[in-house]
Parts: sequence; structure tokens; C-alpha cells
Amino acid sequence: MSAKTLNRREFAKRIGIGVSGPMILSGQTLGLNGAVAANSRIRVGAVGLGARGLAVMGAMMRKPSVEMAAVCDVDRLHYRDGTWGKGRAMGREPAAEYVKSFYEKRDGANASKLGVASYEDYRDLCARDDLDAVIVATPDHWHALIALAAVRSGKDVYCEKPVTHTFLEGQLLYREVAQFGRVFQTGSQQRSDWRFRRAVELIRNGHLGTIKEVKVGLPAGYAKPMGDTEVVDPPETLNYNFWCGPSPVLPYMRARHHRFWRGHLAYGGGNIMDWIGHHNDIAHWGLDLDSGGPVRVEASGWTYPKSKIYNVPVEFKIECDYPNGIKGSIASSNRMGTTFIGEAGTIYVNRGKLETPEAAWAEEAFEVGSKRVVQSNDHIDDFLSCIRTRKACVASAEIGHRSITPGHLGYVSQRLGRSLNWDPKAEAVVGDPEANQLLRSADCRSPWELR
Repeated sequence: MSAKTLNRREFAKRIGIGVSGPMILSGQTLGLNGAVAANSRIRVGAVGLGARGLAVMGAMMRKPSVEMAAVCDVDRLHYRDGTWGKGRAMGREPAAEYVKSFYEKRDGANASKLGVASYEDYRDLCARDDLDAVIVATPDHWHALIALAAVRSGKDVYCEKPVTHTFLEGQLLYREVAQFGRVFQTGSQQRSDWRFRRAVELIRNGHLGTIKEVKVGLPAGYAKPMGDTEVVDPPETLNYNFWCGPSPVLPYMRARHHRFWRGHLAYGGGNIMDWIGHHNDIAHWGLDLDSGGPVRVEASGWTYPKSKIYNVPVEFKIECDYPNGIKGSIASSNRMGTTFIGEAGTIYVNRGKLETPEAAWAEEAFEVGSKRVVQSNDHIDDFLSCIRTRKACVASAEIGHRSITPGHLGYVSQRLGRSLNWDPKAEAVVGDPEANQLLRSADCRSPWELR
């Protein structure tokens, strides 16, 4: 069956989603793999228009090679966790106005040639045949279905971290990206910061000698509700049933919606999964494990909030054994950032900070050695460049998936109360069918499906 004859129901079946409303067929469906011409603009659509979505969209719009052509959100208008009517307005209507105003200011009279379409349903955006790429900046529980729809309809994808909500989603997504020949950038933007790259290259070039240990520090979780816990009707601007999507429909409250939805496993994975795609990503990068991972994982010291509003840990530790005898830990008690401990000392890196045994190592002019990693100084530029060249981005779908896998394993270890022996090549827990079953669980609320 060709892409051009694929009707809506067949397209929906192929990407594993329910069917409703109008749909525009995509001439790029099923991954036609031509690069965007060097002298043409890259047309982009954005799904998820909260604070992060608007930030990524704005950064991309400011690139002269980009034309923001479509926006999508199930919320027409909101103010995140702030007081209604105060602060920056978010949602699809403010986003559409933001794009319009940006182009009017930049292009003047010529702005009328550009138009931005606005959607509630991401499927209608993904089905357009005039888009080259899609930004996915929704809550975690929506990442996989939207990214898969975009990939399978021939779009390249910039997706916020964590790349997916569940392990199974991540595994499926990175394999589909490869199968459909798409370019994918995970929003782990620390890979495009010279300090993190320098720390990684110092490790790779042996400046610390043999690495003994790596410590990843993440923020603690929510010890108390982060907003009003009164159960109320959802705002009339919000399609709450659609917002919940493949996840359970929990009673609506401010403490569990915009910004703080990640406090419940239905929608996110707490601060573990929020931050692991940043600092553990750097740990894996330094240890040259972009396609690997730990060989043993064990959760310990997890505490939970007294309130039933959230069900993710407050304090936590995930102990990891890596190849070559390297010990690792991902913990709320570790120093925020990534710390490599070797025979010749310690390297610590965090945003805006790089601490090394020798001061010269942290100077940009220092000759680090012959082992170099991909050099990206702008995460958006890297994505746009790869759209044209069809090369892999600095934070590919598989990299994004494997960087957060220890978090998924930590949740399974905590639930079962035992350590897990992990085979990173097979991506399976060794000799533990129960753990594998939990790891690969990805129940979707009807009519949504993951396949």
C-alpha cells in the first residue's frame, strides 16, 4: 500500500491510535527519506505548548532556516501553575498568536505570506504533507504516541526528555526511527554544551586514568502537594480526557496538572525521570555507553510523600554496576550533576560549572586529546543541520532511551525489592521473567494503543 493511498483508518491502525475527526493525508507518510533542500526553509509543527514547548518553539523560530507552520495543544489557554490571567499565557491560542506576532515583527508586510495552523488533535498536524519536522513537548505520557505518529508520517522529530514514559515505548520508538529513516533529537541539551563535552572528552582521553565510580545527582521529589488539591471540574479551555490520553483519567486538581503532573506515575516518573535524561546521559556519554548500559541495578532508600496525591519517590538511590567494574549511583543525595571518580582525581560537571584536578583542563583552549565526540554547540542547530544531512543527531532516540533505562530499571527493582541483572545488548533482565514483564508493560487506555 502506498503512502498516498493510505486512508485515515489505515493510517491510524498503522500508528496504533484511535480514529476521530478529519485528517489530511501526508505525501511523506511511511518515511520518504529525501533531505530538505539547502536553500529551502524547514517547516515545523509543535505539539505541547506549555512553558517548555513555547521555549523550544521560540528557539527554533529564531533560526532563519525555520518556518513555524502549525501548533497543537489540547489546552486552548492556560497559565501553567500560576494565577489565571497573570504571567505568560500558554496553550494553542497564545502560541498561534506568538508565531504570528514574531513573523510580523521580523518580516513586516511579507509576514502575510506565512500562516500558522492551530490544532487540538496532533494527528491532524502529523498528517500534513507540508511539514518537515515536529516538536514534541507534551507531558511524558504522550511522547511516544505523538513521536511515533510523526515518524511514521515521514517527519523528523525533536522530542523533550525523558524521550518516553515507559521502557517499552522507548525501545519501540528508537527502532521505528531507524526503520523509517528519520532524524530524531532528544531534548537532552547538555550534549550541546562545551563543559559537558569537555568532561566527557577528558574521561575518554584518560586524564583521570581508570574510572572507578560515577555519581549522578538528581533533585528530590515532591514531599508535599505542589498546588491546590481540591478536586474540581477541568477548565472549559481544556480537553481533559484527551490530555489524559493513553493514561488513566485521574480526578482533576491543580496539584496534579500543569507543571506538577510528573508527581504521579500515570503521567510522569517524578524527578528521577525528569532529570535522569540530563545528568545520567552525561554519565553514559563519558563511559562510552550510548548503546549500552549497566549490568546490575538495585534501588535503595526510597521514601514517599505522606499525601496520596503523588506516588513517586521523594528521596531515592539507584545503584548501578557498569562494565569493567565501574560503580555507579543515581541519587537525590548525590551532588546535583555528574561526578566521575578516577585514579587521578575527580571531574564534576553541571550547568555552568566544570571542576577538574588541573585548572587548565577546564579552559576551552586546552588540547584534550585525540578521542573526540560529536561537537554541537547549539542543540537546535544540530537538529536542523541533521535534517539536511540525514546524519544522526548528538542525542538520538536510542541515546535518549538508553540514558533513562536505569531509571526504568530502578522503578522495577524498587517494586520487586531485589536487584536486577541487566543485559544491555539484549535489553532484558537476566533470569527474571517477572521483572521483564513489569519493564515491558505499557497498558494504554482504550481506544489508544501502542504498537
